[in-house]
Amino acid sequence: MPKVIASSLRKGNVVDKDGRLYVILSAENIHPGKGTPVTQLDMRRITDGVKVSERYRTTEQVERAYVEDREHTFLYSDGEGFHFMNPESYEQLAVPEDVIGDQAAYLQEGMAVMLSTHNGVPLAIELPQRVTLEVTDTEPVTKGQTASSSYKPATLSNGVRTLVPPHIGTGTRIVVMTADGSYVERAKD
Repeated sequence: MPKVIASSLRKGNVVDKDGRLYVILSAENIHPGKGTPVTQLDMRRITDGVKVSERYRTTEQVERAYVEDREHTFLYSDGEGFHFMNPESYEQLAVPEDVIGDQAAYLQEGMAVMLSTHNGVPLAIELPQRVTLEVTDTEPVTKGQTASSSYKPATLSNGVRTLVPPHIGTGTRIVVMTADGSYVERAKD
């Protein structure tokens, strides 16, 4: 397996530590005023889902596991998990709920996602950066109020709550970031 320096690791990468595979949930490079810079990794062990936190010197070598990233199309979810299809081979793959996590709210039927697998086992999923959703509930539009910096709470069609500008009303389709659910713009469709 190839060795890489710890500071180059990012969210979604898979590392081999003591013969076990871990998927990185978050990676942060910390540069203290004194001392050696370190990389703080929050990881989840793939076999049993146990979360661990590790610190490496930024120049330390870490074994990175070979992971296949391939585009898949989301089909549906049921008791077994979330079902995806490889558009090239039409092979279907069931992904457990703990791999999807809180990103499940943004999955839409027919959505193309990047699915990371290691020996056929799904490890991580990467959604498109932006998704279009409808506002199902928000305060009424205030007449004469311009798009100022005061945002109001809104509930989206997927159940996620976010903040929208005052001119956005119920029934409006908006574009949000899948990373944090933040408002980007009014949908252009």
